[in-house]
Amino acid sequence: MKLDPFYLIVDSAAWIERLVPLGVRLVQLRIKDMDEDGLRMEIRKAKALCARHHCQLVINDHWRLAIEEGCDFAHLGQEDLQNADLRAIQAAGVRLGLSTHDDAELETAVAAKPHYVALGPVYPTILKKMKWAPQGLERVRVWKERIARLPLVAIGGLNPERLNGVFEAGADSAAVVTDITLNSDPEARTREWIEKTDQWR
Repeated sequence: MKLDPFYLIVDSAAWIERLVPLGVRLVQLRIKDMDEDGLRMEIRKAKALCARHHCQLVINDHWRLAIEEGCDFAHLGQEDLQNADLRAIQAAGVRLGLSTHDDAELETAVAAKPHYVALGPVYPTILKKMKWAPQGLERVRVWKERIARLPLVAIGGLNPERLNGVFEAGADSAAVVTDITLNSDPEARTREWIEKTDQWR
Protein backbone atom coordinates (compact mmCIF):
# COMPACT_ATOMS: atom_id res chain seq x y z
CA MET A 1 0.00 0.00 0.00
CA LYS A 2 1.27 3.46 -0.90
CA LEU A 3 0.50 6.44 1.32
CA ASP A 4 0.42 9.99 0.02
CA PRO A 5 3.54 11.83 1.25
CA PHE A 6 1.42 14.71 2.62
CA TYR A 7 -0.70 13.61 5.60
CA LEU A 8 -2.87 16.39 6.98
CA ILE A 9 -4.41 16.01 10.46
CA VAL A 10 -7.32 18.25 11.50
CA ASP A 11 -9.97 18.33 14.22
CA SER A 12 -13.13 19.17 12.25
CA ALA A 13 -14.99 18.64 8.99
CA ALA A 14 -14.82 22.44 8.62
CA TRP A 15 -11.03 22.22 8.22
CA ILE A 16 -11.48 19.43 5.68
CA GLU A 17 -13.95 21.56 3.73
CA ARG A 18 -11.44 24.40 3.77
CA LEU A 19 -8.20 22.59 2.90
CA VAL A 20 -8.92 19.31 1.10
CA PRO A 21 -10.15 21.03 -2.11
CA LEU A 22 -6.67 22.54 -2.47
CA GLY A 23 -5.33 19.11 -3.43
CA VAL A 24 -4.93 17.20 -0.16
CA ARG A 25 -5.02 13.45 -0.82
CA LEU A 26 -4.74 12.07 2.73
CA VAL A 27 -6.40 13.55 5.82
CA GLN A 28 -7.02 12.34 9.36
CA LEU A 29 -10.02 13.53 11.34
CA ARG A 30 -8.85 13.65 14.96
CA ILE A 31 -11.55 14.79 17.36
CA LYS A 32 -10.91 14.22 21.05
CA ASP A 33 -13.89 15.56 23.02
CA MET A 34 -17.30 15.27 21.41
CA ASP A 35 -20.44 13.21 21.99
CA GLU A 36 -21.16 10.31 19.68
CA ASP A 37 -23.90 12.06 17.70
CA GLY A 38 -21.63 15.02 17.04
CA LEU A 39 -18.78 12.72 16.02
CA ARG A 40 -21.01 10.80 13.65
CA MET A 41 -22.11 14.03 11.95
CA GLU A 42 -18.50 15.20 11.61
CA ILE A 43 -17.43 11.84 10.17
CA ARG A 44 -20.30 11.86 7.66
CA LYS A 45 -19.49 15.39 6.52
CA ALA A 46 -15.77 14.60 6.28
CA LYS A 47 -16.45 11.38 4.37
CA ALA A 48 -18.66 13.12 1.80
CA LEU A 49 -16.12 15.92 1.30
CA CYS A 50 -13.23 13.49 0.91
CA ALA A 51 -15.17 11.35 -1.58
CA ARG A 52 -15.90 14.45 -3.67
CA HIS A 53 -12.23 15.45 -3.76
CA HIS A 54 -10.67 11.96 -4.07
CA CYS A 55 -9.00 12.24 -0.68
CA GLN A 56 -8.30 9.31 1.67
CA LEU A 57 -10.01 9.84 5.04
CA VAL A 58 -8.56 8.35 8.24
CA ILE A 59 -10.61 8.35 11.46
CA ASN A 60 -8.57 8.76 14.64
CA ASP A 61 -9.44 6.62 17.71
CA HIS A 62 -13.11 5.99 16.93
CA TRP A 63 -12.77 2.65 15.17
CA ARG A 64 -16.33 1.53 15.96
CA LEU A 65 -17.75 4.63 14.29
CA ALA A 66 -15.34 4.16 11.39
CA ILE A 67 -16.82 0.67 10.88
CA GLU A 68 -20.43 1.81 11.30
CA GLU A 69 -20.02 4.76 8.95
CA GLY A 70 -18.30 2.70 6.27
CA CYS A 71 -14.94 4.46 6.49
CA ASP A 72 -11.96 2.61 5.12
CA PHE A 73 -9.19 3.78 7.46
CA ALA A 74 -8.72 4.17 11.21
CA HIS A 75 -5.70 5.33 13.22
CA LEU A 76 -5.10 4.23 16.80
CA GLY A 77 -2.70 5.19 19.54
CA GLN A 78 -1.24 2.47 21.75
CA GLU A 79 -3.85 2.87 24.50
CA ASP A 80 -6.70 2.69 22.00
CA LEU A 81 -5.08 -0.37 20.42
CA GLN A 82 -5.30 -2.26 23.73
CA ASN A 83 -9.09 -1.85 23.76
CA ALA A 84 -9.71 -2.27 20.04
CA ASP A 85 -11.29 -5.33 18.44
CA LEU A 86 -8.75 -5.99 15.70
CA ARG A 87 -10.80 -8.83 14.27
CA ALA A 88 -13.85 -6.60 13.89
CA ILE A 89 -11.72 -3.90 12.26
CA GLN A 90 -10.22 -6.42 9.86
CA ALA A 91 -13.55 -8.08 9.12
CA ALA A 92 -15.04 -4.70 8.21
CA GLY A 93 -12.20 -4.09 5.76
CA VAL A 94 -11.03 -1.03 7.69
CA ARG A 95 -7.32 -0.43 7.20
CA LEU A 96 -5.30 0.47 10.25
CA GLY A 97 -2.55 2.94 11.12
CA LEU A 98 -0.79 2.81 14.50
CA SER A 99 1.25 5.32 16.52
CA THR A 100 4.62 4.31 17.97
CA HIS A 101 7.15 6.12 20.15
CA ASP A 102 9.58 3.44 21.35
CA ASP A 103 10.78 -0.11 20.69
CA ALA A 104 8.12 -1.85 22.76
CA GLU A 105 5.35 0.10 21.03
CA LEU A 106 6.79 -0.75 17.63
CA GLU A 107 6.74 -4.46 18.48
CA THR A 108 3.14 -4.18 19.67
CA ALA A 109 2.17 -2.28 16.54
CA VAL A 110 3.81 -4.67 14.08
CA ALA A 111 2.16 -7.65 15.81
CA ALA A 112 -1.23 -6.04 15.07
CA LYS A 113 -0.45 -6.15 11.32
CA PRO A 114 -1.21 -2.51 10.54
CA HIS A 115 -1.24 -0.89 7.10
CA TYR A 116 1.19 1.78 8.26
CA VAL A 117 3.17 2.79 11.34
CA ALA A 118 3.65 6.37 12.59
CA LEU A 119 6.71 7.53 14.53
CA GLY A 120 6.81 10.69 16.58
CA PRO A 121 7.61 13.23 17.63
CA VAL A 122 10.46 13.57 15.14
CA TYR A 123 11.08 17.16 16.26
CA PRO A 124 9.81 19.09 19.32
CA THR A 125 6.05 19.59 19.02
CA ILE A 126 3.60 21.98 20.61
CA LEU A 127 0.56 19.84 19.78
CA LYS A 128 0.49 17.93 23.06
CA LYS A 129 2.70 17.17 26.03
CA MET A 130 4.90 14.23 25.16
CA LYS A 131 6.74 11.98 27.56
CA TRP A 132 9.08 11.10 24.68
CA ALA A 133 12.00 13.27 23.63
CA PRO A 134 12.18 14.22 19.96
CA GLN A 135 13.10 11.06 18.04
CA GLY A 136 15.33 12.65 15.39
CA LEU A 137 16.06 11.56 11.84
CA GLU A 138 18.28 8.64 12.87
CA ARG A 139 15.29 7.01 14.58
CA VAL A 140 13.27 7.48 11.38
CA ARG A 141 16.01 5.54 9.53
CA VAL A 142 16.04 2.76 12.13
CA TRP A 143 12.24 2.45 12.15
CA LYS A 144 12.10 2.21 8.36
CA GLU A 145 14.71 -0.54 8.36
CA ARG A 146 12.74 -2.46 10.96
CA ILE A 147 9.32 -2.22 9.34
CA ALA A 148 10.69 -2.67 5.81
CA ARG A 149 7.71 -2.78 3.44
CA LEU A 150 5.22 -1.12 5.77
CA PRO A 151 4.72 2.60 5.07
CA LEU A 152 6.23 4.88 7.74
CA VAL A 153 4.58 8.16 8.74
CA ALA A 154 6.78 10.78 10.42
CA ILE A 155 4.99 13.22 12.75
CA GLY A 156 5.93 15.97 15.18
CA GLY A 157 7.36 19.42 14.59
CA LEU A 158 7.46 19.08 10.81
CA ASN A 159 7.41 22.02 8.42
CA PRO A 160 8.26 22.39 4.70
CA GLU A 161 11.93 23.06 5.47
CA ARG A 162 12.27 19.76 7.34
CA LEU A 163 10.54 17.54 4.77
CA ASN A 164 13.54 16.57 2.65
CA GLY A 165 15.28 15.33 5.78
CA VAL A 166 12.47 13.01 6.90
CA PHE A 167 11.90 11.61 3.41
CA GLU A 168 15.60 11.05 2.85
CA ALA A 169 15.70 9.23 6.21
CA GLY A 170 13.08 6.80 4.90
CA ALA A 171 9.66 8.19 5.84
CA ASP A 172 6.94 7.52 3.26
CA SER A 173 4.60 10.22 4.52
CA ALA A 174 4.90 13.36 6.66
CA ALA A 175 2.04 14.26 9.00
CA VAL A 176 1.23 17.83 9.98
CA VAL A 177 -1.15 19.55 12.37
CA THR A 178 -0.10 22.88 13.86
CA ASP A 179 2.27 24.04 11.11
CA ILE A 180 -0.86 24.44 9.01
CA THR A 181 -3.74 24.97 11.46
CA LEU A 182 -1.91 27.62 13.48
CA ASN A 183 -0.49 29.35 10.41
CA SER A 184 -1.76 32.85 9.66
CA ASP A 185 -2.64 31.62 6.14
CA PRO A 186 -3.48 27.89 6.35
CA GLU A 187 -4.43 27.72 2.66
CA ALA A 188 -1.09 29.11 1.49
CA ARG A 189 0.77 26.84 3.91
CA THR A 190 -1.17 23.81 2.63
CA ARG A 191 -0.21 24.68 -0.95
CA GLU A 192 3.41 24.95 0.17
CA TRP A 193 3.25 21.47 1.71
CA ILE A 194 1.64 20.04 -1.43
CA GLU A 195 4.29 21.61 -3.64
CA LYS A 196 7.10 20.39 -1.38
CA THR A 197 5.78 16.82 -1.12
CA ASP A 198 4.98 16.55 -4.85
CA GLN A 199 8.60 15.61 -5.55
CA TRP A 200 8.26 12.60 -3.21
CA ARG A 201 5.18 11.15 -4.91
